[in-house]
Amino acid sequence: MKKVTVVGAGNVGATCANVLAVKNFLDEVVLIDIKEGLAEGKALDIWESAPVLGFDTRVNGYTGDYTKTANSDVVVITSGLPRKPGMSRDDLIKINAGIVKEVSEKVVEHSPDAIIIIVSNPLDVMTYAAHLATGKPANKVFGMAGVLDTARYRAFLATELGVSPNDIKALLMGGHGDTMVPLPRYTTVAGIPVTDLVSDERLEEIIHRTQKGGGEIVNLLGTSAWYAPGASAAQMVESIINNQKHVFPVCTQLNGEFGQSDVYLGVPVKLGSEGIEEIIKIDLNEKEMADLNTSSNAVKSVMKALDDMHLFD
Repeated sequence: MKKVTVVGAGNVGATCANVLAVKNFLDEVVLIDIKEGLAEGKALDIWESAPVLGFDTRVNGYTGDYTKTANSDVVVITSGLPRKPGMSRDDLIKINAGIVKEVSEKVVEHSPDAIIIIVSNPLDVMTYAAHLATGKPANKVFGMAGVLDTARYRAFLATELGVSPNDIKALLMGGHGDTMVPLPRYTTVAGIPVTDLVSDERLEEIIHRTQKGGGEIVNLLGTSAWYAPGASAAQMVESIINNQKHVFPVCTQLNGEFGQSDVYLGVPVKLGSEGIEEIIKIDLNEKEMADLNTSSNAVKSVMKALDDMHLFD
């Protein structure tokens, strides 16, 4: 039986559950939330769409009952609060790290062999928090960042060129946010280098838009994005459950790779039934390496802020 749990029935979690159900490769999707009735209601709504959309995946929702998540193959954690006006970065880290810690511990209690995907923000440090909370190896606990960032990058390029986004292959590295490192040298359109099709100046503008992609959505909606993040997490789940071994940029612990140690950054990995099965090594030029170092230092400063809170002592 193929079973996936999504923790957090907010916009991102519910979208992820919906995409997983519609793709129809699972026996059950469990949606769980702390708010009374929220997971039950959204799960029921998704299940009632099955006769219309033609899928068979059972979708069940529960309020805080982690016994219902037992024997999940993969758990996607979206729990956490958005940053509110007047809230400092450290306030957000402390609150969300506490949530991720509690959820992660409950998850592994009932599904000790599950692979865990973190979507909660701030993404890189929440992946670190989940790793500390679960004690699981890094290839079994990792974060969804680069899949979403790459999707935005590809979507913007598709708009610019008037082509299908499916023809665009791209790679980003680094932290999830303003310091992410898009790699135009590794971006192609049906095999054609993007640098042959887009001017350097325009490409830089698209890269900047990608780095600010989450903020653009917040400015338009007044809240964080959910369709693309939810779908991105679901794509990672599918690669794991079906052992597709897709190469995705994923937030994981680095121990010397790309010259980085003791940090959680987005890097290209092979994603299969064992989780992260390989970190893919690529050559970076001097500028790309400098940008990755900048991103790494930014993430390390947030990790240190978490360490200084002593939540995991």
